Amino acid sequence: MKVILLENLVKIGSIGDIIDVKRGFARNYLIASKKALYASKENIKEVDKIKKDLNKKDLEKKKIAKDISEKINKKEYLFKKHSTENNELYGSVKPTEISKTISELEKLDIKPSMIQLLKEIKSLGDFKVKINLHSEVQAEINIKVEPLENI
Repeated sequence: MKVILLENLVKIGSIGDIIDVKRGFARNYLIASKKALYASKENIKEVDKIKKDLNKKDLEKKKIAKDISEKINKKEYLFKKHSTENNELYGSVKPTEISKTISELEKLDIKPSMIQLLKEIKSLGDFKVKINLHSEVQAEINIKVEPLENI
């Protein structure tokens, strides 16, 4: 199925590109989240007209992403969790939990889908986590997991 992109998307394309993707991906993700339109003749003409506005919006999003990146890049966030004697966690630290912590501490809107774990956080220690803020802007934070002290 051919669609026209309304946003710059990593590994997919940039604004105004006409790409061929699977129907499910187009319907359930790209079109549903308003990141693309069906590639009809009318839509192609419409996107050509509004391409400047889309590029301007993309630049604004990129600027906001850079500001957020400067605030959180290389920062360390501490999580205290119950663990076993051999330093394994009961459960794990999930992107939703990381997102919630950043939102509470930094007052920033980081969605769990933006957080990319390099490996699952299932033990005590230090971990690096990438955050995709924009197709061209990423931040890297450190997650420190310590044992929860039993009282």
